[in-house]
Amino acid sequence: MRLWIGLHLPRLPLEVFCPSWSADTCSAVLDHDAVLAVSDQARRAGVVPGMRRGGALMMAPEAQLHERAPDRETEALHAVAMAMLQFTPQVAEGEEATLLMDVGASLRLFGGIRRLCALVRASLRKLGFTGLLAVAPTARGAWLLARGGAGRAIRLEKMTALLHRLPASLLPPARPYMAWLEGIGCLSVGDVARLPRPGLQRRCGRALLDVLDAALGHAAEMFHWIEAPATFHAKLELFGRIENTDLLLAGACRLLQQMTGWLNARQLAVERITLLLEHERGKVARPPTPVEIVLAEAVWRDDHLVRLLKERLAKLALEAPVIGLVLEAPQLKPMAPLSDSLFPEPGGSQEDRQRLFELLVARLGADNVLQAAPKADYRPEHANAWVPVQQKVRPQDVAACLPPGGLPRPAWLLPKPIALLVRDHRPFYCSPLRMVSAAERIEAGWWSDTQTRDYFIAQGEDNAHYWVYRERLPGGEEEAEPRWYLHGLFG
Repeated sequence: MRLWIGLHLPRLPLEVFCPSWSADTCSAVLDHDAVLAVSDQARRAGVVPGMRRGGALMMAPEAQLHERAPDRETEALHAVAMAMLQFTPQVAEGEEATLLMDVGASLRLFGGIRRLCALVRASLRKLGFTGLLAVAPTARGAWLLARGGAGRAIRLEKMTALLHRLPASLLPPARPYMAWLEGIGCLSVGDVARLPRPGLQRRCGRALLDVLDAALGHAAEMFHWIEAPATFHAKLELFGRIENTDLLLAGACRLLQQMTGWLNARQLAVERITLLLEHERGKVARPPTPVEIVLAEAVWRDDHLVRLLKERLAKLALEAPVIGLVLEAPQLKPMAPLSDSLFPEPGGSQEDRQRLFELLVARLGADNVLQAAPKADYRPEHANAWVPVQQKVRPQDVAACLPPGGLPRPAWLLPKPIALLVRDHRPFYCSPLRMVSAAERIEAGWWSDTQTRDYFIAQGEDNAHYWVYRERLPGGEEEAEPRWYLHGLFG
């Protein structure tokens, strides 16, 4: 089933200067010295579209007036289209700040049209734009419904009824003839569609009939689909000199949305990203501040990356205001297929654990989140090292370094052995200890510090178990009273 989403950005001329996540600074956009778009604060001050520059300044002297920037609007619309590639590979740019998305093949993947529309709106909010969304069986029908203020029609009959109620001025080919159409009482699309086709073609040309036929599903449509480039490089010029990392995160979220769409379109996953914070240029220029995120497991969604960037930016001290952001993805790999396991792994998958570790590293620092790296050494103090979780430790290397099977080891090894008292020829720790295992003799370290010990599992009167050892003198000499030490605790 062919189903289209039309996405219209009515505030695009304004939001390229003031994204929806930025503070309202009483702004207005001028086109040929006339107000084209205004912010909510400027509207409350009395500035309305169509007003001249002088009138706008009279109503709101503090208003910030921007000249319309068509190039920035084109770049912003392309950025939104790139982000929408995460929902469907078929995205096309329409006229008048509108995108068309063929989502018929994506409905099952995203859980239906309602869920898909909610995801599109959430992505658009992260990008910083206001949008009107419409659904229709035809692309031109979705375009008209989105331009007319949004609507949803799954079936052709309902779409036709909705289209017939729209004003005729939404049809681009009909706008030059609106005076004539209004004079004969044709105010809606339905009124135009009911006119005799030969006479309508002679009066208004073939283009108007083509638009009507395409919207109602009577004619085929051709599109120029958006293609994802071979490499990813996205840049965002900020609306001011930003010194707040929260606003930087909002801008980074927009770039991450673009990268998510690009990754899905190219069927790739990212292992490392670099966010460059650009500072002032000119005489006081300084190099960009890099913020690098290295991932243990490649991802192609933005939620985990947003959490990591939030932690990194929260700890970042800005040495200078930021005027621009650049996001790069230098390290990529093919997207891994979804797991085909019938039963999920208890406690979450390995990717879930890796994401938790990466979040802890971003919050606490790499030196404070460590993993065990066993060494091939019989001495307990030297049998393990702690390395950052980002360092790769191969399971086969760990297995080769573990002690022989059947030898118990405590869950907690003390950083330094504790000397025990001896009462009635028995070691004492809170209570007399009773040996419940045979001795495990360790004689090693002749190349550095020689250890000659007999290790036992001991049990106290409270049934707690301890790992203790009896120190032996080198050369096989015997002591009148052997020395005992507590070295570990069993859970």
